[in-house]
Amino acid sequence: MAISHSYCKACLEGKLSELHMDYHKETYGFPAADDNELLGRMIYEISQAGLSWDTILKKRDSIRVAYADFDVNAVAHFSESDILRLLDDTGIIRMRRKIEAAIHNAQVILSLQTQHGSLAQWLVDQSPMDLPDWQKLFKKTFRFMGNEITKEFLMGTGTIAGAHDPECPVLKDIVPLEPLWTR
Repeated sequence: MAISHSYCKACLEGKLSELHMDYHKETYGFPAADDNELLGRMIYEISQAGLSWDTILKKRDSIRVAYADFDVNAVAHFSESDILRLLDDTGIIRMRRKIEAAIHNAQVILSLQTQHGSLAQWLVDQSPMDLPDWQKLFKKTFRFMGNEITKEFLMGTGTIAGAHDPECPVLKDIVPLEPLWTR
């Protein structure tokens, strides 16, 4: 499932913010196999729900700091006092359900690490799978991972194709990196 051709074109023509264009060229669709990075990308996607992506990109560094540099073990052990701290942090998206989902999902990742070695390996073990099946699996496994959030997470981490148009010059930088789960 490919994203709208207008996204890559808008980025490459400079019609979106510089932050958005940089994200398009350097991160979006690039494979991620490190569980901390995968958790971070999941937190960004959850945080974005209902908001513009530029809002998240502007807060990206603050979100990373607030969530312990996306250390899965640390986030999984966040307490109620950490939730209250996050709810007071103006540098992030302060919605209790999103914060609790991030913590819960880190706990799920710890469990998947025990069972599969890593979240990345769990993704490999599920592949190949079509998008509707991924969406069902993510809804069953994680919190706050609806269809659109799941699709963007999977495309954004290089788990499934579609982050870039086939004609997008950024795609040539991604292909040589070949995602772990396609090997």
